[in-house]
Amino acid sequence: MADAGEISLPSHDLTGKVALVTGATSGLGKRFALILAKAGARVAITGRRVERLADLQKEIEAMGGKAASIALDVTDTHSIAACMEQTEAQLGPVDILVNNAGMNVEALPADVTPDGFDTMFDTNVRGAFFMAQAAGRSMIARGQGGRIINIASIGAHTVLPGLTIYCMTKAAVGMMTRSLGKEWARHNINVNAMCPGFIETELNSDWFASEGGQKQIRRWPRKRLGLEEDLDGTLLLLASDHSRFITGSLFTVDDGQSL
Repeated sequence: MADAGEISLPSHDLTGKVALVTGATSGLGKRFALILAKAGARVAITGRRVERLADLQKEIEAMGGKAASIALDVTDTHSIAACMEQTEAQLGPVDILVNNAGMNVEALPADVTPDGFDTMFDTNVRGAFFMAQAAGRSMIARGQGGRIINIASIGAHTVLPGLTIYCMTKAAVGMMTRSLGKEWARHNINVNAMCPGFIETELNSDWFASEGGQKQIRRWPRKRLGLEEDLDGTLLLLASDHSRFITGSLFTVDDGQSL
């Protein structure tokens, strides 16, 4: 055992690393890209709304970071392959994947349509898997390991009323995380998931400002929404050397909302 004077703390510094963030056009994906860039990573910011990516790239470059804006539709495997090729050409091989792209079609179980069901599973499950597969193949070929961070939800393990199909997709992402964590451990690829609670974003601000949303907030132990920055620490943990001994794990980050 080392003496106290010989102990060195692991760093969140990601200088020299390449990170790819899916769904970076708004909300959590945008925040994740900014934090990874601030930590020193070169960041591929991806999504379907490319006009928003250009603004985010300018923001990252203004704070001294480096980013590449790349169009990506995770429901299209050809788009995934093209995104990986462009990322490697512009920034280098991917060391960190933040598998964030996702969506929800709000409907009670009795009202879910086959198209709505397929749309959610195509994006949240199929898209997440083939994105992880593309990054994993690249990491395996390089032989230097990597980090895959899947963005799930407390819906992976908690019933969220009115969000049955969404919860089903996130439960699938949770099992995918555990399975890939075991499959790729021998390649030094750490696969983990974040399961956030309700975080205030532009997508939910109207609901939580309503009486129904306020009533929901009052049921939680601390009676408050999370903020995007509340996920920064977990993101940096899983992206950095701090997570060397962590794989196949799901991290609930919800302020006790699921208790």
